[in-house]
Amino acid sequence: MLKIDAHHHIWDYDPVLHAWIDDSMAVIQRSFSPADFEPIIREAGIDGTVLVQVNQNQEENYLFCDAADRAPFIKGVVGWVDLPAADLSEQLTELKKMPKLKGFRHIAQAEPADYLSRPEIIKGIKELGKHGFTYDILIKPDQMDAAIALVKACPDQPFVLDHIAKPYIKAGDIAGWRENMYRMGEMENLYCKISGVITEADWQHWTASQIYPYFDVALEAFGAKRLLFGSDWPVCLVAGSYKQVVDLAGNYVQSLSLDEQAAFWGGNANRFYKLSS
Repeated sequence: MLKIDAHHHIWDYDPVLHAWIDDSMAVIQRSFSPADFEPIIREAGIDGTVLVQVNQNQEENYLFCDAADRAPFIKGVVGWVDLPAADLSEQLTELKKMPKLKGFRHIAQAEPADYLSRPEIIKGIKELGKHGFTYDILIKPDQMDAAIALVKACPDQPFVLDHIAKPYIKAGDIAGWRENMYRMGEMENLYCKISGVITEADWQHWTASQIYPYFDVALEAFGAKRLLFGSDWPVCLVAGSYKQVVDLAGNYVQSLSLDEQAAFWGGNANRFYKLSS
């Protein structure tokens, strides 16, 4: 069974550029490279990965694609592009020359709640589709309405929801998020990553029994054919080890059929991102 980690990062740590990594996250206040990651995924039985955007600049697209070329286990890259740019089409034509660059993401969770439903953003994302790129949606629960409006406005665009929209697991708040997850799951061009979850729980005291109700909602909303596994390494390290993240997902999906497990672990990521072999 092919196993893909569809969401991880690397970075050369800079305390200014990466100010979001505050002192509560001291364990990740350092640089992380593909060389750091490879033995970890090998031990966990992961065959390949998708490297996802950290910084909102074009330079990172080239740095990440170069890293992917030098580390063959990185099968795809999600980068960043300025969606409202007047020359977006020309930029995308140039970026298409990097075969491992599969799509783009913006740190929409840091933007106002209506950001993704703004006309200039919708227009930009429609341009992504014309060039064959995917889009990762990174939001918090209060931004789900705007994300739903975006996906509805772009029915032919492949989207994936990162980190199950970052529900308030630590607070045990599920109701409003759950309702919107069901709404999101109705849109068949939207996939969902089971990723970045333990960092939304109590970092020191989370348990599987606290987290699995949120997995249940994602599975009910999207079905096994539109769920992707992602670790969110190294961010996950603030709340647990890579093995804990893999085991948390693995123990949950073991009750699924073998075909559904194969889809979750790799097939869906392969299909969504059109990954290289």
